Amino acid sequence: MSSDGNKKQFWKRNAAKVPGSIQHVYGAQHPPFDPLLHANLIKAGNKPPPATPGKPKKATTFQEFESITSDAWDVGDDDDELLAMAAQNLNIEVVMETANKVIENHSKQQEKQRQDDTTEVEQREEDTQEEVAEDEEEDEEDEEDRVEEGDVTSPEVSFASQSSPYTDGRLVKSHSEAPIGSPKDAAGERAALHRQRSLPHRPPVIPLVARMADQNTSGTPAMTEREASRLDKFKQLLAGPNTDLEELRKLSWSGIPRQVRPITWKLLSGYLPANAERRESVLQRKRQEYFGFIQQYYDSRNDEHHQDTYRQIHIDIPRTNPLIPLFQQASVQEIFERILFIWAIRHPASGYVQGINDLVTPFFVVYVFEYIEEEVENFDVSSLQEEALRNIEADSFWCMSKLLDGIQDNYTFAQPGIQRKVKALEELVSRIDESVHRHMQHYEVEYLQFAFRWMNNLLMRELPLRCTIRLWDTYQAEPEGFSHFHLYVCAAFLVRWRKEILEERDFQGLMILLQNLPTMHWGNEEVSVLLAEAYRLKFAFADAPNHYKR
Repeated sequence: MSSDGNKKQFWKRNAAKVPGSIQHVYGAQHPPFDPLLHANLIKAGNKPPPATPGKPKKATTFQEFESITSDAWDVGDDDDELLAMAAQNLNIEVVMETANKVIENHSKQQEKQRQDDTTEVEQREEDTQEEVAEDEEEDEEDEEDRVEEGDVTSPEVSFASQSSPYTDGRLVKSHSEAPIGSPKDAAGERAALHRQRSLPHRPPVIPLVARMADQNTSGTPAMTEREASRLDKFKQLLAGPNTDLEELRKLSWSGIPRQVRPITWKLLSGYLPANAERRESVLQRKRQEYFGFIQQYYDSRNDEHHQDTYRQIHIDIPRTNPLIPLFQQASVQEIFERILFIWAIRHPASGYVQGINDLVTPFFVVYVFEYIEEEVENFDVSSLQEEALRNIEADSFWCMSKLLDGIQDNYTFAQPGIQRKVKALEELVSRIDESVHRHMQHYEVEYLQFAFRWMNNLLMRELPLRCTIRLWDTYQAEPEGFSHFHLYVCAAFLVRWRKEILEERDFQGLMILLQNLPTMHWGNEEVSVLLAEAYRLKFAFADAPNHYKR
């Protein structure tokens, strides 16, 4: 089939998908998809399938492309700036040593993990089969005993106190009304119902992609000796009267322990001062300032000149991490609405852009951990004191604002920051892996078609939230991590899937792969490897003034 034919089939097959539904919201496994966006990105000469009898107008500028794109999630620097990064190399020896060590051990650990997982699954299946067989055997013996002893219920006897599993809770009055089956089947059903009723109440099962535990995919929750040692170093550094922020960045680059992550993020983002005596007064002042904004501005959300912004925020909030029950709680969604609305009206140059709602979630989760010990996925925030919840809200607002201050040109008119970064990514990949670059060129895949979302959402829709939090540990430690270093992370992320990309032999297969990259199982280990590769790319190319030019 020709390339044009593949594209037409791809658009036709995906035309009925609805952006924003749960299937398309969580990008790590079910990324949002907008055929209109991609159709408008196809190069001149290719004809997208017409939605109407008339020929649709092709977007000829990025402004036109941006204006017809209703959802920024679904799409998805300059040499001088990159050269400036070379002057800010962060403890090269330490990071390079960590990078090489991580990469060396990664393949061995993954092979061992695969073997352990296979053994564990096989053992669980064997145990389950044995338990089922034993239960059925016991049920049959009990039934035979009752028959021998004459302790068998007559068909005329009422079952008023027993509910049948066949009837959705309706009481079955007699055997004549129950479904016909053998005594063995009935005994098995009763045993299954008994086991079901005897099970304790469990919270909803959280899919792997939505779990936020810090541990690697090995699932070992116990703190290792090395992790305990690192935690001690953090505590000693943070206990001083004046925190050495440069030393804190070096220590944080390889990940921050959960116990000290809240205060470390606040310090690295510039929200808290290095001087310990001033921190409490600064927190009180900034929190009061935020709630002053709420009193001053929030009631205007239904005013004519603000209602469109508030409406879009109100629509987007339920789509934020729909697989995690925490974010579906009404009180949490109200917090997010306030944070995003206040930020939008205080930044009129960009206002609210879809995708910014994602950027609140890592801060919110990390600052909830400041007040709880248990896992957060099913945590009911109403159990927190009101003051704690207000503190979490204000701290999340200010730290998100600090982040966006460094990448605001991603969200201003025509999103010039994203334009530059996608073009820089294309040039960088052409230098580091020409085979991948030429393969995508051959099948006419444009970088903007998948990398727009990578830049707009900082890879949050490609990775589980637990991985984003670990990634942001390094971004906050790395100079200009959310802007410049993110470019190298995206390049390393793309090349990470080199084998899978080269195996795809048409446009449709490549687009489906790039929008559904299999990161569901990822944890700290995979993110550490990704960051090590990104740092190596930065170290190799940031000093090369022509690395974007061929």
